[in-house]
Amino acid sequence: MENIVNNRIKLELLSKGENVSLARITIAAFVSQLNLTLNDLEEIKVAVSEAVSNSIIHGYQNETDKFITIIGTLYTDKVEIEVADNGIGIPNIKIAMEPTFSTDPERMGLGFVFMQSFMDEVRVESKVDYGTKVILSKKINSTKENIAVS
Repeated sequence: MENIVNNRIKLELLSKGENVSLARITIAAFVSQLNLTLNDLEEIKVAVSEAVSNSIIHGYQNETDKFITIIGTLYTDKVEIEVADNGIGIPNIKIAMEPTFSTDPERMGLGFVFMQSFMDEVRVESKVDYGTKVILSKKINSTKENIAVS
């Protein structure tokens, strides 16, 4: 079955810590158009929070005047959320995704672990000095009644 786009949102936020919760709430409201379980909704919120936090802390090294772009797409059979920054990039994605790896000694290094455990697929594209894009995907029931009508 072909992936049909049912809806899409694009959000651009400054790299400020307070915008993590804004991204989380906005994406939660967006994906709430689907009949997801509360557990699925919470997992998506945590994964988005971790991806946005990584952009702020690691990508932009806590600089607050940069932008993070979030694109949420509802397909027939999945939800996909892209979180992108134009930060320092990741030199070695494989190492960065290992549990407890962090470029900040004050952090536990579990962001990617949470994303991977809560989403069906996590893809990371990164280029040093150009930024990082994290693509989070979660499968949904592909029946018509899964799209909420209001």
